[in-house]
Amino acid sequence: MIRVRNIKVSYNNDNEKQIIKKVASKLKIKEEDIINIKINKKSLDARKKDNLMYVYEIDAEVPNEGNIIKKINQDDVFKTPVEEYKFKAKGTKQMENRPVVVGSGPAGLFAAYLLAEYGYKPIIIERGEKIEDRINTVNKFWDDGILNTESNVQFGEGGAGTFSDGKLNTLVKDKNFRMKKVFETFVKNGAKEEILYLNKPHIGTDILSKVVKNIRNQIIKMGGEFKYNTKLIDLVIEKGTLTSIKTNNEEIKCDTLVLAIGHSARDTFEMLYNHNLNMQAKPFAVGIRVQHPQKKINLSQYGNENLTASYKLTFNNNGRGIYTFCMCPGGYVVNASSEEGHLAVNGMSYNDRNGENANSAVIVTVSPNDFGNHPLDGIKFQKNIERKAYEICNGKIPVQLYKDFVEEKVSTSFKNVNPNFKGDYEFADLNKILPKFITENIKDAMNNFDKKIKGFVNDDTILAAPESRTSSPVKIIRDDIFQSNIKGIYPCGEGAGYAGGITTSAMDGIKVAEAIMTIYKN
Repeated sequence: MIRVRNIKVSYNNDNEKQIIKKVASKLKIKEEDIINIKINKKSLDARKKDNLMYVYEIDAEVPNEGNIIKKINQDDVFKTPVEEYKFKAKGTKQMENRPVVVGSGPAGLFAAYLLAEYGYKPIIIERGEKIEDRINTVNKFWDDGILNTESNVQFGEGGAGTFSDGKLNTLVKDKNFRMKKVFETFVKNGAKEEILYLNKPHIGTDILSKVVKNIRNQIIKMGGEFKYNTKLIDLVIEKGTLTSIKTNNEEIKCDTLVLAIGHSARDTFEMLYNHNLNMQAKPFAVGIRVQHPQKKINLSQYGNENLTASYKLTFNNNGRGIYTFCMCPGGYVVNASSEEGHLAVNGMSYNDRNGENANSAVIVTVSPNDFGNHPLDGIKFQKNIERKAYEICNGKIPVQLYKDFVEEKVSTSFKNVNPNFKGDYEFADLNKILPKFITENIKDAMNNFDKKIKGFVNDDTILAAPESRTSSPVKIIRDDIFQSNIKGIYPCGEGAGYAGGITTSAMDGIKVAEAIMTIYKN
């Protein structure tokens, strides 16, 4: 096939016929000579809002490919390269026990998937419930406030990303095609094929939950085993080497442990620290969630209120970064708590993104300079904020209008923006929850963002807090073969500090599985 880049099609005339016409023109052949086309990339060029254009990268099947490429002689026309994930397991050491994966978020699932695919028959332990039960538990929490501390928005099969927008975009280079492997696995298990080529792909929480279930079933078919409601509570270590793990249900012989625990497993971090696992505090970010009418964002970004838009905004304030994060078009702000007496929020969208509001985190970077250098000090910083949030509204999501946030007074009613929440909420002064250096930086940043997106700052913009689980506050150190200082433990994914989001976490899971298979044979 021939790859043809920079094919531009008007937003108002976007169809296969137009794409074929443009490809034929660029290749200087007749339209009927094109046997088949496949979209490799698709993005929206919105620089001219009165002339929106889709930009495609197309693989075209045509006769005499070599002659056409030679004849055209353009950088935008070339033979379609082979882009395929390949890995050869070359380990020689015999495993004494089956590998164990702790956590079934993206990192754990994809580590387990690859290990199972190559015949290693992993055991996956998950402190929360399987996805079907977890969804019911989370919905019950949002409806009546009854929290299951082991299975919630943070814990359970699928990880924290299951109750999010399901964004898959990443800036990570993919020269080994691990990302392609992740996306193809998602599609094979129920995701829409468009994620393979869209510039800003997303799955949505509703479809992602089905995909997670299908991946689990595939792992089981390949010899893997899942243990739900099974929490890692201790390690058995002899002479610096892992020999077994203890869960709330049993002790499991284990000399190869993939530690994909997620960014909110605070009790597990403490247990690991007490075993002298090498870890350190790392920077993260804390802030609020903002809600705007989605149509207002669409008009500002694309000049078309019916074309769903997202945004990514950044601001540097005297060396401190403030930025939007996990923007959810047509989504909801959700109660994402996982501990009694503490409250955190997050954003979530369904696949169709048809909710009335856009929401996004506006967060401020924090570092050990702000909270201390002990490996667990970042967790203490988060918990202190989350405790205040819980107490100020007795477990309901604290909410405030932007004008009142600036004036530091409690709001009394919503104005022109209707609230979109999952979980009960109550008006409060968010300035009493977050440290002043965070609230002041947010206010400065919001004024800057309003210059980039008209109407970003309105008196009736809805705020909620705290957005405190943006990434792990801890990094578990690993060496160049992905092991920790305790032999046999492989820190993995976002919780260990090596990823940020669904895609990079899944890719890191693949990397860790590769590292294990480079040492061990199945």
